[in-house]
Amino acid sequence: MPCVSLKVLTMNVHKGFNFLNRKFILTELREAVRQVGADVLFLQEVLGSHARHAKRFANWPAISQYEFLADTLWPNFAYGRNAVYPDGDHGNALLSKFPIIRFDNLDVGQHGDEQRGILHAVLSVAGIQQDVHVCCIHLGLAERHRYAQTSLLCELIEKSIPADAPLIVAGDFNDWRLRVHSMLAARTGLSEVFAHSYGAAARTFPARLPVLRLDRIYVRNAEAHAPMVLPRKPWAHLSDHAPLAAEVCI
Repeated sequence: MPCVSLKVLTMNVHKGFNFLNRKFILTELREAVRQVGADVLFLQEVLGSHARHAKRFANWPAISQYEFLADTLWPNFAYGRNAVYPDGDHGNALLSKFPIIRFDNLDVGQHGDEQRGILHAVLSVAGIQQDVHVCCIHLGLAERHRYAQTSLLCELIEKSIPADAPLIVAGDFNDWRLRVHSMLAARTGLSEVFAHSYGAAARTFPARLPVLRLDRIYVRNAEAHAPMVLPRKPWAHLSDHAPLAAEVCI
């Protein structure tokens, strides 16, 4: 049967700064993202606000980073504020060309210094009878935290997402020991698109010479085609993580 194809992109935005935090490159990043032509963007480490940076950088946008990146191409967006500090806040964001019916941000912080969340949204996509569920995630640096956060993701899927609904989960899993695949497959039926297509998750970190397989795209009740790591030029200049893209057929 014919399917509806969605192009998805996941990227750690690195708060709008380049690899070594020496230059604010959000405008360059926006132009590069626009060239990909994705329908849905899964973004991590997006600044909602930062008062000190706004005074320091002349090209700092007057709106949030996720609104600046969305611009006119992605009229629908959702932001999950995870980390809050005196100067501002950052978290995960979803940008979509499709209407967002509803969204919520699940706090998955594990009583440490890292404040993390899972941003879950429901999309209405023309040509697809069922709602499409998407989750943007950024897991912690400690393995015990990642295990607990993955378990909370599984609970969210089990309780809040119909078993037959199309589902895309993407983001920065920080799972350098590759422990997440088996839990998600066993409990939720999610399949990682690079592992399915090429036998292993993509190497994405550090972007200039990727070694670690930290970033992922998982799907359920959907098929992914031509997943790819976006090329070093210009992306290695724009973040410390290499972005991932894929066509998802529903």
